[in-house]
Amino acid sequence: MKFIAITTTLTTTLTVTLFLATASASADQRIATFDLGSLDTLDALGLSEQVVGVPKSSLPGYLEHYAADTYTDIGGLRSPDMEALSDSEPTLILYTGRQGDWEEELGEIAPLLNTSLQGDDYRAAFDANVRELASQTGAEAEEALEILHTEIETQREALSNAPSTLVVTHNGGNLMLNQHPVVHDVLGVAALEMPDSVTSETRGTRTFTPLSANAIAEINPDIVLVIDRSAAIGNDPADADDLRQTLADAGADTQLVILTPDLWYLSGGGLQSLALQIEEVSSALSNAH
Repeated sequence: MKFIAITTTLTTTLTVTLFLATASASADQRIATFDLGSLDTLDALGLSEQVVGVPKSSLPGYLEHYAADTYTDIGGLRSPDMEALSDSEPTLILYTGRQGDWEEELGEIAPLLNTSLQGDDYRAAFDANVRELASQTGAEAEEALEILHTEIETQREALSNAPSTLVVTHNGGNLMLNQHPVVHDVLGVAALEMPDSVTSETRGTRTFTPLSANAIAEINPDIVLVIDRSAAIGNDPADADDLRQTLADAGADTQLVILTPDLWYLSGGGLQSLALQIEEVSSALSNAH
């Protein structure tokens, strides 16, 4: 058995200990992955030797070791480098909706596995994805899932009386409602009702709900958790002090916490990222005042 401890350096440390069997049955699999959540899971399962290609410009801090020359840079999340991908000679390509426009081209290089977490049950989709990756690589993931499930239930109980919580996405100076499944479904923190003054907009197939400072003051959450998309993709990050002042000027009496951008926007859905997200939310809400 292989012992892997996932530990964070945030204010309150959550240690998720995974006792995992090393990969064996499909040790010759060569995986190129555009899905950072799946890379996260492969890493946690001790399968780094089966990874041959990653989108290096988008790697979150805790997966920076995949920037090494050992791994081929296969382009951006929305700009795959087909030549580099082909040169890495993968036997399996992991992708999500972000690469959907290139699905046919990707499939000409190697077999594909769509690792998007789909459906209304986030935990079920997460578990199914971890099990599928384990099946593809000959790894054992059940003990890891069991331990993670136990930690989730512990934190759900601890947060049963959590402060009222609003999750928003920051993008280019604007805030939008984010009903994030890790916060509301996995951890069971109640989603807040939106007042009549808050309306949604549809752009293509996606729906957005902009939130002004006045709207947030009307919603009146105890705490606002900010997922900073701008920072995650390399644009100007949210200015926490300015945001706090803007909310205060609008009459909002709320605490504001900016979550780790790349963890929440780029690499969610992995064994490590889910553990880290649970820790970060639990820490923020337990320390709210």
